Amino acid sequence: MSSSTPAPGLSPIADAAPPSLCAREPRVPADRLVAEMVPPPRFDSVRFSTYIPDPNQPSQTEAVRVLEDFAGGLGGARTAGVGKRGFLGFGKARAPKAPTGPRGVYLDGGYGVGKTHLLASLWHATPAEPALKAFGTFVELTNLVGALGFQQTVQTLSGHRLLCIDEFELDDPGDTVLVSTLLGKLVDAGVALAATSNTLPGKLGEGRFAAADFLREIQGLSARFRPLRIDGEDYRHRGLPEAPAPYSDEQVTKAAYATDGASLDDFPHLLAHLARVHPSRYGALTDGLKAVCLTDVTPVPDQSTALRLVVLADRLYDREVPVLASGQPFDRLFSEEMLNGGYRKKYFRAISRLTALARDAKRLVEA
Repeated sequence: MSSSTPAPGLSPIADAAPPSLCAREPRVPADRLVAEMVPPPRFDSVRFSTYIPDPNQPSQTEAVRVLEDFAGGLGGARTAGVGKRGFLGFGKARAPKAPTGPRGVYLDGGYGVGKTHLLASLWHATPAEPALKAFGTFVELTNLVGALGFQQTVQTLSGHRLLCIDEFELDDPGDTVLVSTLLGKLVDAGVALAATSNTLPGKLGEGRFAAADFLREIQGLSARFRPLRIDGEDYRHRGLPEAPAPYSDEQVTKAAYATDGASLDDFPHLLAHLARVHPSRYGALTDGLKAVCLTDVTPVPDQSTALRLVVLADRLYDREVPVLASGQPFDRLFSEEMLNGGYRKKYFRAISRLTALARDAKRLVEA
C-alpha cells in the first residue's frame, strides 16, 4: 500500500508516512454487508437510559416512553408466515393473519435531536438475538439489495424480528419504490420496522419535510407506521464552542505524522478516488483509522461528488473518526444551489457531522 508524501519542505516526524485513503480499494463480500447491519460503533453503548431529553422539549421524553413500549411488544413469539392447520392438525394450512395495527414507528425530527440514538436504543432494547435484528442506513439497505439481489434480500431479512432504517431518503424515486416494495414484503413476513429521516433546519413550519411526506412516499405501508415527532435543537452544537477554524497544511501534515493510525490525503485527490470506490465500501475504506487528515479542502465541484462525500461523512461519523482539515471550513463545502436543492437534507447532515468530527480532531493539533 502506498503512503502519503510529506508536504514540500516538511521533514517526516515518524518512521513511515501516514497511510492514504487514495491507496485503498477495499473489496467487501456480501456476507460482511449483512453481518455489519448492527448499530455503528458510535452507538454501541447507547440505551434509552443514556438519552438525555431536553427539558424544554416534552416530545423527547414522550418518544422514549413510546419506543420502550414498542420494543417490549416485540418480544412475543413470531407467528407471521406460519400457517395453522385445521382441527386436530389436519387439513390445509390457513394463511396467517396479517399483523394488525402499526408494525413500525417513524421518528420525525430535525438534525441532532437524537433520532439515531433512539433508533439504536430500540435495537438494543428489542428482546431478540442480534442475528434477528438489523440496523442500517437507507443507503446501506439499497447497497445490500444491489449486492444480494431483491429476492435474496427478502429471504435474508424475513426471519428478523426488527429492521431499523436510519436516514430514510426520499429524494431518489427509484430507490424509494424499491425499498417500499422490500418493506412491504418484510412486514408481511412479520418483521417490525423503525425508520428516521431529517427535517430541514429552520423549516419547522409550512413546507418542511415531515411524516406526511414519508408516509406518502412509502405508499401502501402508511398504515404500518406510527409517526413520532421529536422536537429540539441539534445536540451536536448545543452549548458547545464553535467548530475550530481550518488549520494550515503544515499543521495538518504534522498532526498526521504524529498520530498513530491517522491517514493523510489531499482533499481534491480523495474526491476523485471516491468516484472509483462504490459507496457500499466506504466503511471498509476507513477500517483501522484513528483519524483522517485532509489538506486543501475546497468546495465540491458537482452534485455526484457531493453525494459521495455525504456517504463518507456518515461512515466517519458512525465510526467516531476525527477529521482534521486545512483549506475551507466544512460549512462551505456545498454551494448555495446545492443547499437549496433536492438533496439539501443530506448536505446539512454532512455539515453537521463533519463539524462535530472537526471539533473532535482539535486535540490532535493541541497534542
